[in-house]
Amino acid sequence: MSGDDPGSRRPRIAVEPKSGRYRSLEEAVVDGGGEVVDIASASGLVWADPALPDALPSVLDGGDSIRWVGLPFAGIEPYVPHLDHDRVWTCARGVYARPVAEHALTLGLAGLRGLVSYARATTWSEPEGRNLVDGRITVFGAGGITSELIGLLEGFNTEVTVVRRKPEPFPGAVRTVGFEQRLDALADADLVVLALALTNETKGAIGPDELEAMAPHAWLVNVARGGHVQVGALLAALDAGQIAGACLDVTDPDEPLPDGHPLWSHPRVLITPHVANTPEMGIPLLAAHIRRNVELFASGADLDGVVDVDAGY
Repeated sequence: MSGDDPGSRRPRIAVEPKSGRYRSLEEAVVDGGGEVVDIASASGLVWADPALPDALPSVLDGGDSIRWVGLPFAGIEPYVPHLDHDRVWTCARGVYARPVAEHALTLGLAGLRGLVSYARATTWSEPEGRNLVDGRITVFGAGGITSELIGLLEGFNTEVTVVRRKPEPFPGAVRTVGFEQRLDALADADLVVLALALTNETKGAIGPDELEAMAPHAWLVNVARGGHVQVGALLAALDAGQIAGACLDVTDPDEPLPDGHPLWSHPRVLITPHVANTPEMGIPLLAAHIRRNVELFASGADLDGVVDVDAGY
């Protein structure tokens, strides 16, 4: 797929919506060998604002020559209704994997080592906690976050089980199982990490059966999407002592989680406000991703992070 335009070797790329906040993304286009142009004369579009998915169709209506659309997030659920087979769509799959994996490890350690209850204490409390070293972790998802997390865990001597759609071996995992074997994979885990895409098949993946299968000392960590967890079932499991606790960077209802929601006050829940990847962390990583894809677009090579339009991710 070539991004060349007649009479020019530089691919013409629009960066929308137009804003001074996205200057670094425009610079990435230029650094990749492209030319930043208006949508009407562009062959590629870098969509810069993840909070404005519904504005994308009207912008595309003004770009008859757009053959590539680059989306800014790895999880593209709000954009799925706009996908088509007329263009190549890419997402930032794997781009933010390292900071998200680091956050997942931070949350997991906080849960296992008792920091959730210690942080709420107003007096000296009794000791609690378990080691992650020599422990067992089950990770749902087989993408870049899982790969980065396994790398971070090398010094902990953990046994990692990966749950994915197809039980193809995953590098660094002791065991890889299909989704239908998830209950067995949960039974002996000290830590369960959700790092998978949200699809119709994975929505509500952690419900009463999954929570009952987990060990009473196990912690659930979600750095994927809030919709993976059935919140009512989670609160019931926490109240019943079925699991030790949950550390959530994403929530359902979608962020921001409403004030007064029971998750805020539950003593065995730690919430971070979707900060596994902050703008300060993410923009340089996204810029590098855009630069690389502009280079590939110019050369006619396959782009990084191509979306499976039918699968929705």
